[in-house]
This record gives sequence, structure tokens and C-alpha cells, in this order.
Amino acid sequence: MNPLRKCCYQLVGFMMAYGIASPALAELPVERLRLPAGFRIEVLTDQVPNARAMALGDFADGRGVVYVGSRAEGKVYGVEIDKGRARRVHTLASGLTLPVGVAYRDGSLYVSAVSRILALDGIAGRLDKPPVPRVVTAGFPAETHHGWKFIAFGPDGWLYVPVGAPCNVCDSPDARYASIQRMRPDGSGVEVVARGVRNTVGFDWNPADGSLWFTDNGRDMLGDDVPSDELNRVSKPGEHFGYPYCHQGDVPDPEFGKGRECARFTPPAVKLGAHVAALGMRFYTGRAFPAAYRKSLFVAEHGSWNRSRKSGYRVVRVEVDKAGKAVRQEAFVEGWLQVDAAGKESVWGRPADVLVLPDGSLLISDDQTGAIYRVVYEGRDS
Repeated sequence: MNPLRKCCYQLVGFMMAYGIASPALAELPVERLRLPAGFRIEVLTDQVPNARAMALGDFADGRGVVYVGSRAEGKVYGVEIDKGRARRVHTLASGLTLPVGVAYRDGSLYVSAVSRILALDGIAGRLDKPPVPRVVTAGFPAETHHGWKFIAFGPDGWLYVPVGAPCNVCDSPDARYASIQRMRPDGSGVEVVARGVRNTVGFDWNPADGSLWFTDNGRDMLGDDVPSDELNRVSKPGEHFGYPYCHQGDVPDPEFGKGRECARFTPPAVKLGAHVAALGMRFYTGRAFPAAYRKSLFVAEHGSWNRSRKSGYRVVRVEVDKAGKAVRQEAFVEGWLQVDAAGKESVWGRPADVLVLPDGSLLISDDQTGAIYRVVYEGRDS
């Protein structure tokens, strides 16, 4: 994080702790962001340092809380929202190890912290004096390489928890790695849902048929254009999606793919592009966007780190048909990556997650600026 901006965050935190009205940080250049006609994007808040995964809390009459995890900051936040405006940002926990994932259920906020899943019980009524986190389980691997976890409760009431590969590419003898698992809210009954998943940092369930979809980050060091990041759909328990033997459904790994045909594994539903770093994703369940968008999901592309020309740094829309197949993808919000007339690239923000509010607007977290944006539709439905 930029040292000046970090200093500003520290000042804002001090002022909020003592009830002093906090000034806005340096204005973010949202006018550079491009969206389809009729849509508008605004900064909901820029006071959530290193904002990553988001989870919806209780909402009524337009008021409620959005919970936000972080990675490097080691903090968990609660953003109070009133009719589309952020009223206050609370720090609910700090000093945690990579607490990226947050999930809310029955009054408790569940938080991922590498090997542990924690719970802040009764959090909605305790934002000013949050409880000490309760350890639900400490049974996941302690490896921090791909150890941060997006978590979410499924329609079945179980908590879904991924375990990323402990490397760029390897065939670990520990079967817990490179998988998506699920457990009961009390930490019991852990079982594998999907295998061959290198590192998913976002998943959601299709409201039309209840199927689980997830993003997966492809391996590095095979060049600028291979392999593609993936959007996958789980069709049966224990399904294998290829890693580390096969990438993007049709690229055998040069080391681990020998003797293993890609046809043995489930191919991606969508190839999102090489090194775009697809993170959070959500199906659009609101009714404020035009009807065509109600058959869509949104994916936050965090952006490449080792590509000669940058890719990602945008939010894309994927259209899903009635049969549950992805049929089209297109850019929805882009402009965090800028390219000048001389071809020089610069990045001023990195989308990390997306979340649909009850009013139908779409939130986008940005861990580079510490901002959460809100996208609304102001055009005519077609």
C-alpha cells in the first residue's frame, strides 16, 4: 500500500475510534471506469483498507451491514449501509492471518484464517464492541501459499471452504490440497466437494438449478497466454477439474501431465483468459438491472502480476442460459488498467470481489485502494 495512503488510513482509524467525523481520502478517479449505457458507478466507501471478500449481513428497509475480509491487513470490517450509502465502517477483528473470507449465518460472522475458521457470534448487535473470535475448527492446513480462503454458506446450510495448492504447481500427497470442501456450521462432517482446483477465491450457486460455480486461477510460468483462468461448474460430488495434470481443460502440464489425458477431467465452463486472476464471483439475483442481466454472473478479475502486457483489472459479465450453460462473456466494468498513447500501462485499482445488495445494486471491492464501489442502473429497462 502507498505509504501516504496508509498514513491516511491510520488517521481515519484514530478519528473513527474517538467519534470524530472522518474526511474523505484522496478522490478516486471513477470517471475513468467504463460501463454499459445506463449504468453508473460510485464510491460507497474508501475506508476499508485491503478490502477483499464480502458477505451480506441482515438487511431491512435498506439498512444493514456488509462484512468485508482483508488479506495483508489482517482485519475484518463491518460496513453499515443505509439506503445505498455507507454510514460507518467498523473494525471487527484484527491481528488475524490472511482473513480473506467472511460468511454470515444465524447472527454469527464466520471468518477464514488459513488453518482456522473463526466465528464472531451475535455480531450484528455488537459492531462497536465485537466479541472475541471463537475457533470453530483449526483443522485446515497451515500453509500460507494459497492459504487464504473465500468461504460461503451453500443452499444446503453447509459452509464451503477451499484449500488451495501449496505451490505454483505440484502433486501434493496431502489430499486436502487443491480442493473445495464443506463442513457443518459447527466444524464437523468435513468432506470434499471438488478436486483438482488449484486456487479458487470465489464461488456461488446458480439460483436456477442450485449448481455450484467457481473461479480458479491457472498456474504460472507457462507463458503470457497459457493457461487460462477458469470458471467451472460442479455437476457431481468429488468431480476432478484437472490440476495439476491438465490446465484449462486441454493443456497437459509439462511435468505432471504425462500419461494423463485431459479428457479424463472436467473442462471449464468458461475460459476467462490467461493470468487475469479471477477472484470473487456472484450470480446476479437482483431486479434493478435490465432483464438480460438476470441470467448473468459477475466475475472480479484482480489482474495479472507476471504477464509482459497486463490482463484483467476489470469485472466481466458471463451470461448463463436456461440449460445452465455459459454462452457469452463481456466486459462490464473496466478502466482500472490505463494505457497511454505511448502504450505505457498503469494500474490504479484492483477489483477483488462482487456482491449484490438487496436493492439490486452491485458492490465491487478493491484491495489496492481500500474502496468498495456501488454500481446502479439508471437507464430504461429493455
